Amino acid sequence: MTKKIIFATSLIFTVFSGLAQEQIIDEIVGIVGQKIILKSDVESTALQYKSRGENHGNEKQERCFALEELLYQALLVNQAAIDSIEVSDAQVEAELQRRMNMFEEQTGGREAMEKYFNKPYAEIENRFRDIVKDQLLANQMEATVTGNITVTPEEVKKFFKSFPKDSLPLIESKIELAQIVIYPKIKDEQVNQIKKTLKRYKERVENGEDFAFLANLYSDDLASAQKDGDLGWIRRGDLVPEFAAAAFELDEPGEISDIVKTEYGYHIIQFLGKKGERIHIRHILKIPKPLTSEKIKAKAKLDSIAREIRNGNITFEKAAMLYSEDKESSKSGGVVVNPYTGTSEFVSSQLDPATNYILKQMKTGEISEPFESTNMKGKPEIKIIKLLNRTQPHVADINTDYQEISDLAKENKKTEIISQWIKKIQKSTYIKINEDYYDCNFKYKGWLEK
Repeated sequence: MTKKIIFATSLIFTVFSGLAQEQIIDEIVGIVGQKIILKSDVESTALQYKSRGENHGNEKQERCFALEELLYQALLVNQAAIDSIEVSDAQVEAELQRRMNMFEEQTGGREAMEKYFNKPYAEIENRFRDIVKDQLLANQMEATVTGNITVTPEEVKKFFKSFPKDSLPLIESKIELAQIVIYPKIKDEQVNQIKKTLKRYKERVENGEDFAFLANLYSDDLASAQKDGDLGWIRRGDLVPEFAAAAFELDEPGEISDIVKTEYGYHIIQFLGKKGERIHIRHILKIPKPLTSEKIKAKAKLDSIAREIRNGNITFEKAAMLYSEDKESSKSGGVVVNPYTGTSEFVSSQLDPATNYILKQMKTGEISEPFESTNMKGKPEIKIIKLLNRTQPHVADINTDYQEISDLAKENKKTEIISQWIKKIQKSTYIKINEDYYDCNFKYKGWLEK
């Protein structure tokens, strides 16, 4: 996300030449007209891709992709100023307040939010106001560029016919499910054992062992463990509150936090460096595993609930609202919402392996036996599921999949219009990119052709 920062012209060029790194808090990696893109913006955007499960290649390719996305947004915002496109103060304030309310809810109230960001409320508002305004301007400018795109039935048919017969789009199987979840109780002795283990890891590092080596071997965060526990350069808003509070208290390279409890489990954090609002850290996560006896209790309870549902004494929806410990799905009668799309439809790759395995054996309307699973936060759970609907994977057909093909045709048309606009505006806009990104395989070569 671009930030409104004013630098002297001479400083901008010394940054790009790498001669004055110590003079700045954050490195400028791109300039589009009057808009500046920071290295930390690129890293934060790349991190968001990972959190959404997106994969754009190796780390270098991921940063290149993130930079091009930010260049495009900066191009939109810069052109909005040229075209006198504006958003009203009322629009900005309304969206800002929506987000501030969301932050308050996520952090547990205004006082908790102020502690989380380590700033008074007014300062937090000011920090986000320009960011919100830029996002609204970019959205409005893009809407101006693409207009009210529609596709006629003839265009949909033409788009569909453009695919060779052996290259027609494949419509994946879509799955809708509901669940009733119970989290097996974690005993105090298990938590104490986890804490002892993490304390021992901290002592080992303080006695000369390598934190990265221990993270690679022992961390339950498998994604970061592959990178020796390294989470990269992160801002507060990328972290859950408890983790952020502990991480941002560290200030000496190599310093290790006390044990931190979050919704994911228990952590120790190692501080590696700081640049302005970003810190570079590693962590080791340990997730308490429930005892077999607690799993048996949870399965017995769910088995009883499933029997009541099958006997017609209660509906699955009502049982989910009464008994499920998953707060989100219980509100909707157990229906699980796909966090990647915001709909109730999943493709199999978006579900955990245990749930996938059970679903393959089920028929629509059927209720599973209780089984063990792990949610998206890595938390062990016992659950029963109901298969609400499943479509079969198939090659796209204009007669049965018209709406999906129409959506693809509309998106394709929008992409073509945006592509033409970018190429045109690039030619008349001042653009400069840090030489570290010269070897990026950008989709639009005009970022570098100056």
